[in-house]
Amino acid sequence: MEFRKHQLDNGLQIVAECNAEAYSTAVGFFVQTGARDETDDVAGVSHFLEHMMFKGTPTRTADDVNREFDEMGAHYNAFTSEEHTVYYAAVLPELQTSAVELLGDIIRPSLREEDFTTEKQVIIEEIRMYEDQPPFGADDKCKAAHFGSHPLGRSVLGTVQSITDLRVEAMRRYFETRYAPDNMTLVGAGRIDFNTLVDTADWLCGKWKPMHAPRETLAAAPHRGFECLKKDTATLEYVLQLAGGPASTDSDRYAAKVLATVLGDDSGSRLYWALVDSGLAEQATLSHHDYQGTGLFMTYLSCDPQHAQANLEQIANIYAEAEQEGATAAELAQAKSKISSRIVLGSERPRSRLFSVGGNWMQRREYRTVQQDLQAIDAVSRDALVEVLARYPLSVSTTLAIGPATQLTAPAGTI
Repeated sequence: MEFRKHQLDNGLQIVAECNAEAYSTAVGFFVQTGARDETDDVAGVSHFLEHMMFKGTPTRTADDVNREFDEMGAHYNAFTSEEHTVYYAAVLPELQTSAVELLGDIIRPSLREEDFTTEKQVIIEEIRMYEDQPPFGADDKCKAAHFGSHPLGRSVLGTVQSITDLRVEAMRRYFETRYAPDNMTLVGAGRIDFNTLVDTADWLCGKWKPMHAPRETLAAAPHRGFECLKKDTATLEYVLQLAGGPASTDSDRYAAKVLATVLGDDSGSRLYWALVDSGLAEQATLSHHDYQGTGLFMTYLSCDPQHAQANLEQIANIYAEAEQEGATAAELAQAKSKISSRIVLGSERPRSRLFSVGGNWMQRREYRTVQQDLQAIDAVSRDALVEVLARYPLSVSTTLAIGPATQLTAPAGTI
């Protein structure tokens, strides 16, 4: 396994984890742009742009794009988050250049107004579907309440109003700034011919114009809040609870992952045994999400409305006990084993390594081996979990419940 990097004159970075023993190749363009980089007048444009990339280029129609990926037998897709937009493909090693060339072409799209107008309706329907299906937009609503004016409070999809009002000229201006080469990284994993990857990027992307694309990475202030929204069409009660957590550059992020596994993994955790195994909830989980400048602990609960209040009280009690006593040695060992297994199993596929290598580079400008991640998890102590909870108490949180219930209240000590 060898890590290599290179930077073109225009600022485009190229990084790859080269594995001569791999049987496949994964490549992708990672763009440092997402919902947190938007303004009110272009809310949702990053995700909208992702759709537009597959609508044709000056040299390819939309049908050409899909046909060529299919002819390669590629596993390809794209996604947009609060912080990144990623376009990727996993192919046989001999198709590395073809995959990079096609990906590089689609991220220089035509952005024709007729395609924009058609796709706008697709996006609007996606937003409406998201609002109509469980958990009925709870995550967007809770993030907006939790983050307030912080950029991470923005919805990735935007709103029906913001997408309706968006004009193609505004999208083109946003594209020109955010899709600048010095705001992007070409990432490879698996059986990568790195010299060829650099040569391909040079002739494909070398003439792209640099453009300054700043981003604020301020920490989010702690927030408490509780809101219960009635949804007559729901049969279950859905609860989302957000608390502060370590950011992407915080060394405590490993302890946060272990803590979330101890308390809220989807099997064998405290929430699982108390609520799911007992039949009181359909799902009860805790997860940690790290962003640039800030982080989140996210609790998710779905249950019968009649159990919702008691389940909220139970969750509060579980978190209060953890804040006072931490985790047992057995819980710590089990959580480490789970996380380590997931890291190792995921590392066997170049496509999974692509996201790890690309994510680490975009968030921290660092390369981390599988062994380094395993060592970081193994080094987490019981004291480290206590320290994380002291810095980021789960009792200081924003809670949003949505479903049939109308009388839910915040457990004592959480507001």
